[in-house]
Amino acid sequence: MISKNAKFWIWLTQTLGYNTPKVKRLCELYPDISQFCLSDKREWKFCGILSDADISKLSSTSFDISQQIIDRCDELGYEILCIDDPKYPKCLYNIDTPPAVIYISGNLPDVDNRLTIGIVGTRRATKYGLDNSYKIGYALSKYGVATVSGGALGIDCASHRGSLAADGITVCVRGCGINCSYLKENAGMRKAITKRGAVISEYPPDEFPRNYYFPARNRIISALSDGVVIIESGVKSGSLITASLALEQGKEVFALLGNNSPQNEGSNNRIKEGTAIPITDFMDILNAFDNLYATDGEVDFDNISFEDIEAIPVKGKSPFKKRPKTFVNNNNIPIKKIVDNSDNTKSLKKHHKKNLNLNITAQKIYDYISEEPVHIDKISSDLQIPVFKVLSSLTELEMNDLVTALQGRRYVIK
Repeated sequence: MISKNAKFWIWLTQTLGYNTPKVKRLCELYPDISQFCLSDKREWKFCGILSDADISKLSSTSFDISQQIIDRCDELGYEILCIDDPKYPKCLYNIDTPPAVIYISGNLPDVDNRLTIGIVGTRRATKYGLDNSYKIGYALSKYGVATVSGGALGIDCASHRGSLAADGITVCVRGCGINCSYLKENAGMRKAITKRGAVISEYPPDEFPRNYYFPARNRIISALSDGVVIIESGVKSGSLITASLALEQGKEVFALLGNNSPQNEGSNNRIKEGTAIPITDFMDILNAFDNLYATDGEVDFDNISFEDIEAIPVKGKSPFKKRPKTFVNNNNIPIKKIVDNSDNTKSLKKHHKKNLNLNITAQKIYDYISEEPVHIDKISSDLQIPVFKVLSSLTELEMNDLVTALQGRRYVIK
């Protein structure tokens, strides 16, 4: 499907550029954009939207370039959805700089009428981050939620694969053309996404990535989402741009609780600043949206298959080659097994630290938690403390390296 006015909107993006508020202003001023595009310089100047430089570019740009892009999309089987098309997502139109054109491979879900969650994070993900991104993508999909991410290495890729493993719907928003060979490692994943979801971009099919395309792409991820989840984000991570855009757009922002590693510094800061809701698993996300999601029964969250986790590409290391570990002693003789032969080997009992200067609620929760994993709901019930206060205090305790969060919203003393 190619929108009626595709030729004109593509022509405008080729002259005015991407990520500009001028597109929306033109759309609101001209019910039929063809009338504007086929008029002359006098009309272009009279509209009060374009600069002299814009008008000069329009005058020197042929419609042939638009037709070439349309023909290329026809050849590749891509849809072209324009801003004035009735099928254009309202949630995307509502931002200040909606894309004039969206190129689509696959089937874009009805994001206006379906709970949709964006999942973003670092390309240099740890196993903890990959596992949780995959699990959250999987579990949300099982509950009928569509997921959105950027198709990048690390966290993005894990969330997409989790959704695919659950036969869910996921949307990949590229920072280049859909047909661009950038990130060949994920080519198979992108192809799989188009079977149930969509790979989309505001850039023509063969457009190569540029540094400023990726931050611009993030506004589309946040716009399509009802909420955005940050999983492992450094202080300069692009995922924080997505989170900031989501806040500006009035969306919920969540951040997975993490340790004090550099991968979590940015997301942990958001929690401390109060600009992100701390989460430990997917139910924390669903609870924020009450009854907006459909359930197909309980998801066995602790028994999700992770067969393809090892194949998830991560920036800075190759997941496809594993060198066998060989331990050697001082005589360079390989050691096949390391055995602790101490006679009285006992696990060291963990004790609560003293004089921590915690607030009353946090101290009460810390004293309650032991070496035995305890669920957050049990903490709330036994101590008669509301769940949101328990979660806030647990965040503080984890930041201070006093407790450890386990899967399934359980905690132990550290």
